[in-house]
Amino acid sequence: MKLTTQNLTQLAPLVKIPAYTLASTSQGIAHIGVGGFHRAHQAYYTDALMNTGEGLDWSICGVGLRAEDRKARDDLAGQDYLFTLYELGDTDDTEVRVIGAISDMLLAEDGAQALIDKLADPAIRIVSLTITEGGYCIDDSNGEFMAHLPQIQHDLAHPGAPKTVFGFICAALTRRRAAGTPAFTVMSCDNLPHNGAVTRKALLAFAALHDAGLHDWIKANVSFPNAMVDRITPMTSTAHRLQLHDQHGIDDAWPVVCEPFVQWVLEDKFVNGRPAWEKVGVQFTDDVTPYEEMKIGLLNGSHLALTYLGFLKGYRFVHETMNDPVFVAYMRAYMDLDVTPNLAPVPGIDLTTYKQTLVERFSNQAIADQLERVCSDGSSKFPKFTVPTINRLIADGRETERAALVVAAWALYLKGVDENGVTYTIPDPRAEFCQGLVSDDALISKRLLGVEEIFGTAIPNSPAFVAAFERCFVSLRDNGVTATLQNLLKKPV
Repeated sequence: MKLTTQNLTQLAPLVKIPAYTLASTSQGIAHIGVGGFHRAHQAYYTDALMNTGEGLDWSICGVGLRAEDRKARDDLAGQDYLFTLYELGDTDDTEVRVIGAISDMLLAEDGAQALIDKLADPAIRIVSLTITEGGYCIDDSNGEFMAHLPQIQHDLAHPGAPKTVFGFICAALTRRRAAGTPAFTVMSCDNLPHNGAVTRKALLAFAALHDAGLHDWIKANVSFPNAMVDRITPMTSTAHRLQLHDQHGIDDAWPVVCEPFVQWVLEDKFVNGRPAWEKVGVQFTDDVTPYEEMKIGLLNGSHLALTYLGFLKGYRFVHETMNDPVFVAYMRAYMDLDVTPNLAPVPGIDLTTYKQTLVERFSNQAIADQLERVCSDGSSKFPKFTVPTINRLIADGRETERAALVVAAWALYLKGVDENGVTYTIPDPRAEFCQGLVSDDALISKRLLGVEEIFGTAIPNSPAFVAAFERCFVSLRDNGVTATLQNLLKKPV
């Protein structure tokens, strides 16, 4: 049965449906970058709150700034912006539920003015973002906003016809300031350290170049809460759609699949109200730092530690790496010996239990999380997920071999051929640049590690790390993944 408002009651015996009527909701959030993660996370929590009878004035208006967002909008619009959240796990406590928290989606391509009007509307009190780690235009080597980028220069020259998130937000805030409308909160839900602080820095840098007065007004009136977000959300495949159809009778053009686990730790810094998300499991805190360092170092760091090695081995799903005992042993050693000693105590979290949970989550067979998804955008992920751990190891004079193997695996992965001779494309906006860095084996350590915006300055200037990287790269190339891991794990700790 096609997923539409009209068919909801007929779907009710098969799946959970909204306990509220869609007509009873009104928009309070504009979300830029509607994708799988947003729908499985922020929209999921908002829908859960609406199901209690609260938060009905916090419906979400999706926003798409890219040409490829049109299909997503069309798929959602064709089913009244409803979608199915399809949990996949190895236990019986998974749920299938229709989410109604998104009520519209605007595309920049269809007219900048309509989008600016929406963001300037007093009813919109939160503008949230999932624009990927690279979408903030911050140079990882120095932390500065990259104002020279063509799209940024375009928006500065054409403030009435912006293309970037910064241009649209500033255009809307200019309108709100002039009209005496209160500012909105800008809330990043992207998976990067201090995401709120990064968003604030980028937006203020853009505003300073655009209008000094607006810069000062944003600085005084807009808040940027930091958040730790977590839910493994693979790319929705045709197989997932067919599985949902065959098992639950739902014809959904764009369901979202995810693991049962979900977590959101959020700083309670909102200038214009917020949903009572704490009533549906969101943890509010004054300082999200220890939570995000735990998650980024252990979950994201371990993901990268597994993903390129697994892909080189010939695996294509995360659970396949976890079915291989040598990969699990390596992941546990990396977490226990390289990451955990760097972490501050995390309120309410037992790290031993958390790490065991990660092993179980990565082992989820049912979700079939694609290694290609985790491999994507490595040039943006390394500075955030792996380099901080390596820098601490170097500073403390500790063993760097396990962490060096993560970088060596990426270097070999960039060559585009796994150890079975299977070729593949590199899913990274900077793929051509990165592949050029590894074209000559004799120069790889100098060329790759010397890219400051990815690896900083400590790594290429550490003889011990460079030597460990070279040993790992040669071993992976000449001996393969399994032998390299086995030899590494034999070394005394």
